[in-house]
Amino acid sequence: MTTKPDTIRPSGSTGGPWVSDGKKPPISRLRGGGRRRSVPHLLLGALLVLVCAAVFLVVSLNSGNREPVLALAQSVGVGQVLTAQDLKQVDIAVDAGVSVVDASQAASVVGKTMSTSLSAGSLLTLGAVGTGGFPSAGQALAALSLKSGQFPPEVTPGSHVSVVFVPGQSGATVASPPTTDQSTVWPAVVTSVTSPPNQQITVISVQLGEAAARQIAAVPAGQLSVVMVSGGGR
Repeated sequence: MTTKPDTIRPSGSTGGPWVSDGKKPPISRLRGGGRRRSVPHLLLGALLVLVCAAVFLVVSLNSGNREPVLALAQSVGVGQVLTAQDLKQVDIAVDAGVSVVDASQAASVVGKTMSTSLSAGSLLTLGAVGTGGFPSAGQALAALSLKSGQFPPEVTPGSHVSVVFVPGQSGATVASPPTTDQSTVWPAVVTSVTSPPNQQITVISVQLGEAAARQIAAVPAGQLSVVMVSGGGR
């Protein structure tokens, strides 16, 4: 018998280097897809770097403009004499035109009289420290001799209060009420609170307008009370 060559076999011999085993094309496609997906990640990373650099630049610029200035370590009231314990140093970025007091000028303001009331943490400004006499023009000081129950115990220098005319107190000479063109409630600011020894009274000094101070001075002791109000209230 004569053996004929197998003419049905597909071209290319088994095991040739050009023969695919059915797995290489999928691998090639996966590799190409991975390269395409890495491009957005690179862009996102570059954007993140730029954002971080911008934030660092802004923080650096703001930090470079900070200056040491004076602030209040505790609340102070109008008429109060500043002490070193009332002040503290803070580092802030100061805008042009703000009349803050540089920390190096602390010695020049200690011992000065406050011309306004400031709460703890407030920045000390040149306008808050009195340079002239006290009280200021148009203002006057009045002293109130009060017993327990006629004023809140929370009243301190700098508190905004209303001085109220209360006629008919037991054991006190009844004063004539103010006329119709006068007020029976006077807004004021407390400048000092003292308790004389061996006495059951508290003397509260308040700053208010000259006319109101004269009216209050004409009221006998025992016919005035103090009501604590919000800043500037009545």
